[in-house]
Amino acid sequence: MSSELLERNTAQASAAAKLREKIANKSARVGVLGLGYVGLPLAVEFARAGFEVVGIDVQQAKVDQFNRGTSYIKDVKDDVFSPLVKSGKLRATSDFSAIRDLDTIDICVPTPLRKTKDPDMSFVVSASDAIAEHLHPGLLVMLESTTYPGTTDELVLPKLNASGLRVGEDFFLCFSPERVDPGNPKFQTANIPKVVGGITSTCTELGALFYKQALETVVPVSSTRVAEMVKLLENTFRMINIGLVNEMALLCDRMNIDVWEVIDAAATKPFGFMPFYPGPGLGGHCIPIDPFYLSWKSKEAGIEARFIELAGYINGRMPEFVVEKVLYALNDATKPVRGSHVHILGTAYKKDIDDVRESPALDIIILLRHMGANVTFSDPYVKKIRINDDVLEAQEMLPAVESADCVVIVTDHRGVDYKSVVERGKLIVDTRNALKGFRSSKIVRL
Repeated sequence: MSSELLERNTAQASAAAKLREKIANKSARVGVLGLGYVGLPLAVEFARAGFEVVGIDVQQAKVDQFNRGTSYIKDVKDDVFSPLVKSGKLRATSDFSAIRDLDTIDICVPTPLRKTKDPDMSFVVSASDAIAEHLHPGLLVMLESTTYPGTTDELVLPKLNASGLRVGEDFFLCFSPERVDPGNPKFQTANIPKVVGGITSTCTELGALFYKQALETVVPVSSTRVAEMVKLLENTFRMINIGLVNEMALLCDRMNIDVWEVIDAAATKPFGFMPFYPGPGLGGHCIPIDPFYLSWKSKEAGIEARFIELAGYINGRMPEFVVEKVLYALNDATKPVRGSHVHILGTAYKKDIDDVRESPALDIIILLRHMGANVTFSDPYVKKIRINDDVLEAQEMLPAVESADCVVIVTDHRGVDYKSVVERGKLIVDTRNALKGFRSSKIVRL
């Protein structure tokens, strides 16, 4: 073996060994880039595990609130968050040069779709550029942002390689899909199994070792592309099955069949069936968006993702279907939609959270306002929403329900007094089966 090759192998073993030791004894300095629904809970778990964690975010207001020890993520309570900040285990900064002093960094930035349904990778590109600028030997980089297969090795890796450092030898690169389910009381960051795949086997080994320090279960896979595809399969599976049951809801509506009763009865089968439920449309960052990453990538490979496109079309139609139900319900009550007061009950994209990203409630409000309805909303977790250039303030629920010509339950938050809603509402369109068990001619179900 040549002296140059021997020196290179020794350096590779040394970088990996040093990082392995730092991770194992929890002296590694951990970084999280992007302090939103994914990044902040992840930072908290590693701080709770004994690491010193630095969060990095471009929003100074968020950084300031973080450093005050006040959590802005509902699933992270202040009584857990604040002591970690006060102890020095957690701190935040908007200065990307902090990367120079880190041993690991997780990229947890948004990956939205453009209006043309193709991936907007600008946040990942910016994060990769910032890390490349401060890349140093021994750094473990993990991308967690949901994306298409090939992003890590086609987009992130070339930017880091430009430094002259070698992946798997001088620095280490993995993809580990976030699986955060906001508002889920049973499964949160610590106990959701963590998939991780690296560019090299050494990358995978170090990535798995890192996550094992703070999370209960780690699932190593053979490559970054496998790990990237895992997340897309998970959410495409959900999106397509929701599309199927939404189409079933449309069919049952035409046939005057209660789709909720059909699903409940089908769910009694102990094998071969998994219940999914219809609704007013898809919301959140993952299910309405992730499958289109796969669809976009499949077109690049010359394959048409027909299931995904069709399910996307059906799910995208559901806000219109809800508005049709409102129109017919008002018509039966001899009221035109124009000039009627329609109150939206729940605007978050799912129950018991404050996130309105991609919420079908926004589309329903836009459609109803376009038809001339006077639309108000209430939500125990959302104080205001932006509709085009307007900002709507939340109303007090029961007075708004009582004064409305029609109430539309879009989000079925627990803790809402649905008995009083039924008693005080004149007409109610229930898109979530929140009023299951209530019997009244004033209730119109999806």
